[in-house]
Amino acid sequence: MTMGSKSIAQLSALLQNGALDPVALMEETFAAIESHSDQTIFTYLLKERAGKEAEASRRRIREGRSLGVLDGIPIAWKDLFAVEGLPTTAGSQILQDTKPEVHDAAVVRALTAAGTVSVGRVNMSEFAFSGLGINPHFGTPRNPASPEGENRLPGGSSSGSAVAVAAGLVPASIGTDTSGSVRIPAAFNGVVGYKATRGRYSMEGVFPLAESLDSLGPLCRTVQDAIWLDAAMRNVVSTPVARPSLSDISFIIPDTVMFDDAEPEVVEAFELSGERLARAGARIRREALPEFTEIFELMAKYGSLVTAEAYHVHRTRLASSLVEQMDPRVVKRTLLGKNVSLSDYLEVLAARKWLMASFKQRLGPDAILLNPTLPHVACPAEPLLKDDELFFKVNAKTLRNTLICNFLDGCAISLPCGVGSAGLPVGLQLSASGGADDRVLAVAAVVEQLLR
Repeated sequence: MTMGSKSIAQLSALLQNGALDPVALMEETFAAIESHSDQTIFTYLLKERAGKEAEASRRRIREGRSLGVLDGIPIAWKDLFAVEGLPTTAGSQILQDTKPEVHDAAVVRALTAAGTVSVGRVNMSEFAFSGLGINPHFGTPRNPASPEGENRLPGGSSSGSAVAVAAGLVPASIGTDTSGSVRIPAAFNGVVGYKATRGRYSMEGVFPLAESLDSLGPLCRTVQDAIWLDAAMRNVVSTPVARPSLSDISFIIPDTVMFDDAEPEVVEAFELSGERLARAGARIRREALPEFTEIFELMAKYGSLVTAEAYHVHRTRLASSLVEQMDPRVVKRTLLGKNVSLSDYLEVLAARKWLMASFKQRLGPDAILLNPTLPHVACPAEPLLKDDELFFKVNAKTLRNTLICNFLDGCAISLPCGVGSAGLPVGLQLSASGGADDRVLAVAAVVEQLLR
């Protein structure tokens, strides 16, 4: 077991009691990254910065001045976060020659202040605009759960973040989630992925995709790790989370959308998890949620928020010669936003506001939604590289379950809950309306303990 395959909690215990040196951990992390068979995971290594941060952590711990549980913990950043001295390339070759950032992004500063050691930037879907994780410029990271001889999708857009954790290279990486970009790769790779309510963390210094939907969150090994990272990203002192009794938790399994055309093995893994929760005392009911259907009806009628806002972000690039250097599939999806009129966009925003209120009222203050994170396990990557029609079909299906939470401005977490076809990981999603982050994390910790 490499150090990178340990949880933050396991590493922190070793670091704090002096059994593990932060500099030695940093050096082992880089050695593991550089010797790994997949060199598409990291796009840039921060060796000089990591060396200074690890040395500072070593001094603090030796002198009894530890900053807390994250002091000395290696961490990776999706290539959307500003890192001082580097251009933010957002998974695109056309941004490689842009000016280096003058300051770290706010959440980078926050985790640095908590003592983490930034080891590098990780790969992603170009401009975060795909749920599959394929990147034609920097390569597509291989899902470590792939059967021998196969390259299964890593999931996107935070592909490198999930693979870096799943491969045991780092205990945590920070990603972004606009339609599922933290939870999708977490589910595909069998790790924990937490998408916070939009606005829970500062977005300063984060390259946008669709600002009304963009949110952030960690990919890591355990819910406890996510709880600690969440606190640090908000610049608050982590306090023990009060974990409720299963009998005090009301779960709702949505009968709407989430199970449509789902793989039988995914449904089986999910149902087995639900049965375990029920036997342990959880209160679970199934319920139709018409808001879910209405979201897709809105998108069909008026267009989607994400394409409209992504087009606004990239409209100048799309009208220039730079478009020839972009992933054609990203270009095609982004150009769909050009067809969304201002009137249509405002119609969607108004309907969204109503649906959010309706959804929140239906759930009540305490209920937690429980459903498969995705309707399928990670697909082979190669067929999608050869067939655009198949790519867009699989991408739409992959994003379907997770984008609902973003549209309704909620919070969610994906936990590993078993395996599906070919022995590939299946994710279990717990979600709630916006602002219920603390409860979702607390309930997820209880569910994780039972399922493991």
